[in-house]
Amino acid sequence: MLIVSKMKIQILLIACIVATFLPQAVRAQPSDLTDQFLLRIAAPNRTVGPGDRPNVLFVIVDDLNVALGSYLDSKSHPHYATAKTPHIDRLASEGVRFERAYAQYAACNPSRASLMSGLRPSTSGIYSNSNNASSAWRPKIGADFRLLPEHFHDFGYFTARVGKISHNTNEDQISWDVSRFALSREPAVRFHVPGYLPGSDQSEVRDNTWAVATEDGMVRGAVARKRPGGLALSWRATNESPRMTPDGTTATRIIQLMAENRDKPFFIAAGFHKPHQPWVGPASFFEQHPVDSIQLADTPAEDAEDIPSPAMGIYEDDQRHTERQKKQAIAAYHAMVTMIDSYVGELLNALKLLKLDESTIVVFASDHGFHLNEHGGVWRKSTQFEESTRVPLIVRLPNGQSAGQVASGFVELVDLYPTLLDLAGLPQPAHALDGASFMPLIEDPDRKWKSAAFSEHRGRGYHGRTLHEKRYRYTEWTPLKDKEGETLRELYDLEKDPFEYDNLAAAPGHESLVAELFQRLKAGWQGVQP
Repeated sequence: MLIVSKMKIQILLIACIVATFLPQAVRAQPSDLTDQFLLRIAAPNRTVGPGDRPNVLFVIVDDLNVALGSYLDSKSHPHYATAKTPHIDRLASEGVRFERAYAQYAACNPSRASLMSGLRPSTSGIYSNSNNASSAWRPKIGADFRLLPEHFHDFGYFTARVGKISHNTNEDQISWDVSRFALSREPAVRFHVPGYLPGSDQSEVRDNTWAVATEDGMVRGAVARKRPGGLALSWRATNESPRMTPDGTTATRIIQLMAENRDKPFFIAAGFHKPHQPWVGPASFFEQHPVDSIQLADTPAEDAEDIPSPAMGIYEDDQRHTERQKKQAIAAYHAMVTMIDSYVGELLNALKLLKLDESTIVVFASDHGFHLNEHGGVWRKSTQFEESTRVPLIVRLPNGQSAGQVASGFVELVDLYPTLLDLAGLPQPAHALDGASFMPLIEDPDRKWKSAAFSEHRGRGYHGRTLHEKRYRYTEWTPLKDKEGETLRELYDLEKDPFEYDNLAAAPGHESLVAELFQRLKAGWQGVQP
């Protein structure tokens, strides 16, 4: 027995040495030495035949735009060119990728409330992104309203979430069989919350939260303090293990939950916090995105002249970053996306290991997009531009149906509720939904589908309502208080102007087009159904 044990130790040491010197790309997804123990504690795997209800693995990412390999258009988006997402790309090759998917609101809480309820913000009245009573879901939608996972639970599904599915203090708005937060990096804090910055940084270029006269050389308050537009631009490349980041712990917990509950149909949701700011993660991901490989968006100097004031915000503290710092900020964002991609890879590999890949629907989505210095200095979200409202969406079916195909028809996050019920063979809820099931589009990605999507935003004293069409994006900004105030408009020809630089709303010769799009916007989502 002793000889066998020594041999095992020697083999393990040799494996560790070899793994250390393998290229990063080769050892990006190493086999886990504890897989054998995971399989031993796993529940018996149920047999899923035709007509049986599939599992659902729902993966939602925070602040993710379409800078992904499978979406990449580096010719028109040079600042997306260094995106590295091999595992999400693999998922896209195995499922249906939706080219024109849109969030109903480009901020976390309203978007997630819309997705989970199947109601648009205009129906639910949920517009706030604050962590107080005004942002709570239940007072507005009612205590008896069945949110997406609750409806699955009503029909015999085990339901669980780990990480960010609702929005911080609103995680209690959904009932789950198991509800867990991502673990915190900080010993004094049990659960992960945004704002963590370590007192060291291995990135190529430091951000402006660092200051000589402060503890650890940085201004922590500048990051956590409420400021217009969200958190300050900030990033840190750390020496931590990828598995020990908050999102790394989420991936591990999700895999354990799938193993422990594979004897029953499950709806399990993985909520990854990154690439939400601040961009903090292992240096190994930053190293894959060197600053000198980054290009900035090439914005015309006069771009902002025809954009209405409520349509976007450019902030002084963002502008104080140098060109090289802005490139590092984009590189840090891409590093966080690559980190999340590695966790998606872990989930996909675990599905195969647990023999769940042929019985599980996988949905991958973001709550909204994210700006990376477009339009002369716009960062974050909360606009109606494509970078903020358009989201990645991939659906993979267990039988491989439509694998690798691209659907160009319009879909919206509000459509996910009814779509997942159709895919799982569950009845629609007793209460009305604003979304429409796009299961027919999954079955035939080339079929004709609805002709537009809708989004909205409240901010800077205005309520913006948007119609997204194949060729045009039209937005009306109406004053929130002064009902007699001037309505401001945006109109972009996405065919000729994909970056939305030239606002045609007031340009001569577009009066009839503006009038037509106004009527379509006024008719609303009911008027564009397939």
